[in-house]
Amino acid sequence: MAKYINADCRLCRREGTKLFLKGERCTSKKCAIERRVGAPGVHPTTRKKASEYAIQLREKQKVKRAYGLLEKQFRAVYDRAVQMRGKTGETMLSLLERRLDNVVYRLGLGSSRAQARQIVNHRHVTVNGKIVNIPSYTVKVGDVIAVKETSAKKAPFEGIKDSRVIVPKWLEFEPAKLTGKVIALPARDDIDLTIQEHLIIERYSK
Repeated sequence: MAKYINADCRLCRREGTKLFLKGERCTSKKCAIERRVGAPGVHPTTRKKASEYAIQLREKQKVKRAYGLLEKQFRAVYDRAVQMRGKTGETMLSLLERRLDNVVYRLGLGSSRAQARQIVNHRHVTVNGKIVNIPSYTVKVGDVIAVKETSAKKAPFEGIKDSRVIVPKWLEFEPAKLTGKVIALPARDDIDLTIQEHLIIERYSK
């Protein structure tokens, strides 16, 4: 399977915004966006006006990289959203938010989506009492997401039990039990990343 292996901070600099790919580092003075202005490379700036295609492409790349997906995975989410009722753009974002790795991240069980994906892959997470190790698994309203009982005793999770975790309003979380629940579908205003989804829809619909 293809995998991005270069520096994550280069992605943030390329998109010109924080994608929160490195956990706590992104909120510290070490953040690449804070230290270095402009896109990575020998010629980070350009005077050429971006075309309509370039603007649409950059928006797609930004969202794709924020959620840690490859092109084929991201396109599959879009195709699935097209077949569902409602506005395609908002439905697509809802599907991205309901990925299991993203939910684990939103619950504070991982400091970044990449770490949350690793937690899921290593079989530390259960959904409705059953182990699920598929990061792309789509959670539904009423699903209970929890850290496996044997994993809950490990150091990374022990520290979360005594912390105060702020989660989106469509989720509930009990730190002491390391258990979360999906109480509603994520609404458009629950997305904290600045996204112009209509540009992505225009890019794919051509």
